[in-house]
Amino acid sequence: MQTFFRYNWTIREQWYRWCEDIPYEELVRPRIGGVGGILPTLFHVVDVEWSWIRVLQGKKDFEEGFEKYNTLEKLIQLDEQFRPEVEEFVRSWNDSMETRPFYDHRPDGTVLVYAWGEVMRHAIAHHIHHIGQLSVWAREVGKQPVSANMIRKKLIQPNVIADHL
Repeated sequence: MQTFFRYNWTIREQWYRWCEDIPYEELVRPRIGGVGGILPTLFHVVDVEWSWIRVLQGKKDFEEGFEKYNTLEKLIQLDEQFRPEVEEFVRSWNDSMETRPFYDHRPDGTVLVYAWGEVMRHAIAHHIHHIGQLSVWAREVGKQPVSANMIRKKLIQPNVIADHL
């Protein structure tokens, strides 16, 4: 679990650096898919990740919109504000949390029940899904996208045996 969250954070930080060379108009230009554009989609993945972690902990959800965080600098600051709480929760993850029930009280009065492990994996997959959309849009802008390759990110260190080198 921790490895995939670290992967998502690494990729997201690389996308932030990628955005530094893109005109603001391109970052907010409406696009097909995602939540409408590059910067709004990055905001969305930060928001959703933190929101899921908050609701699992029984805390109040984040309810502010993109309008307040509509620049790369503001978005990075928001991510830096949220990340420590998410990291702490992810680091504290253990097997006993895997099947703990999350009760999702819907506006129509129904209650859906999910396992915490399912919610966590949804948060991971949600990020990866939207990063794929950013890759398509990067090509529309005429710039190489950030590599989504997990290999060579040094997220898991091998136990190297000297005689295999």
